Amino acid sequence: MEAKNPYYEGHLFVAAIRVLEHKNGAPPALDQIAEFLKFSNEQAGLICRRLYEGGMIAQVEGAFEGRWVVADHLKLEELPREVESTELDNALKKFQAERNKLAQKVESIKEQQAQKRKELFAGLEKKLKKDLSKE
Repeated sequence: MEAKNPYYEGHLFVAAIRVLEHKNGAPPALDQIAEFLKFSNEQAGLICRRLYEGGMIAQVEGAFEGRWVVADHLKLEELPREVESTELDNALKKFQAERNKLAQKVESIKEQQAQKRKELFAGLEKKLKKDLSKE
C-alpha cells in the first residue's frame, strides 16, 4: 500500500468516525474504525494518536473501551499535505547508500584482482618463453 499524506489519512479517519457513528448510533471504538478502513490496528492507532494530539478528535470513555468522536474538524485543514519522511525511511536510505558504496568497492577490488592475475600470467608466460628459448 502506498503511503498517504497526513491530510488524506486525517480526513479518511474522521469520515470513518462519522459514518460509523451514523450507522451504529454510537461513537465507534478504534478497532471498529480500523476494520472499517481496512487498516491494521497499529496504523489506525498511529493516525488516531496524531489526530487526538492535534485536537481534531476526542475520546469518550465507555464502560469497556474508549470511543472516538470528532472534536474540531476544521483543524484537519492544518495537517501537512505531503508525505512525512520517517526516521526509518531515512535510515533505510542511508543503509542503501552505504550498501551501494560497499558494492562499488567490492567491484573495484575484483577489477584490481583480475588485473593482477592478468599481469601475473603475462609475467609467467614471459618467463616461461624466456626459459624455453634458453634451452
